[in-house]
Amino acid sequence: MTTASRQATIRFPYKRSLGPVMGAFMTALTEQRFLGIRSGDRVICPPREWDPDTAADLSADDLVEVGPAGTVESWTWVAAPGAAHPLDRPFAFALIRLDGADTTLLHAVDAGAIDVMATGMRVAPRWKAERTGHITDVDAFVPGETPEGGGGAGAEEPVTMMEYDAAITYTLPITPNEARDAEWVAQGRFLGLQCPVCGRTYLGSRGYCPVDAVELGAEHEVELPQRGTITNFTIVTPVQYPGQTETDPFPRVHVLLDEHDVVLGYQNLIEVPVEEVRVGLRVQAMWDTTGDAAELEGWIPTGEADVEDPDLVNRIC
Repeated sequence: MTTASRQATIRFPYKRSLGPVMGAFMTALTEQRFLGIRSGDRVICPPREWDPDTAADLSADDLVEVGPAGTVESWTWVAAPGAAHPLDRPFAFALIRLDGADTTLLHAVDAGAIDVMATGMRVAPRWKAERTGHITDVDAFVPGETPEGGGGAGAEEPVTMMEYDAAITYTLPITPNEARDAEWVAQGRFLGLQCPVCGRTYLGSRGYCPVDAVELGAEHEVELPQRGTITNFTIVTPVQYPGQTETDPFPRVHVLLDEHDVVLGYQNLIEVPVEEVRVGLRVQAMWDTTGDAAELEGWIPTGEADVEDPDLVNRIC
């Protein structure tokens, strides 16, 4: 039986300052050159700002050119590349000691077939036509002594910053309860599951009662109300990182639903200035029903009197 699943991606774009050593290394890549850094009797490539063995500070004054060809010291074959790999065909990841260097650089080798790969083989870089000051300016290494590709001029200005889009994608199974919960939300309704032993009610995506260890299924379904009370809140002040669309402070609230012991966390509160958000505010769900499926836009005030209960602040889940 095939289990339904969904993918979720967490993405974090950021910029980092390269500093004088790595900045020079990345700038040299745009010029189709490799730099190492001298530390005592050896040359380290890629260069470091300190010796990894002695922790001694290293200076950009000690940078020296190495390569461009080198020798494969060890490798592993990637027979079925995925979307995150640098090449869309079988290739090798290899530790390559560039000529003049005493340490190795990790990169892809586009050998064409596993039978071509060997420890000790000579490889040279295949440069991209457009280079930005990143290790991916080298498309891959190829067997032989002669660099390939490239062309054009290097960077007009030294490379000082590097943008990076860190991301990880999870594949998560969808349980029957989660599928039914999504169906109810698409109808503009909240699904709950009530434990037959203790009587506690949980959100419809939960699969069991953690108190009584009772599995919860379709026979335990109840419809949850559309009204509730704010128990806690936070005001988020947006930081303008890449991808941020919010510009003004906005609230996220916890809503305790009426008649049941269920709290919906980090909900969007609509039509309430941030200075007027408060514990005890009575709210009701607001849905967007213009599409094929309803979507919860957030919560709006009901106009009822606030709930005066000092224990509300203890209800966050």
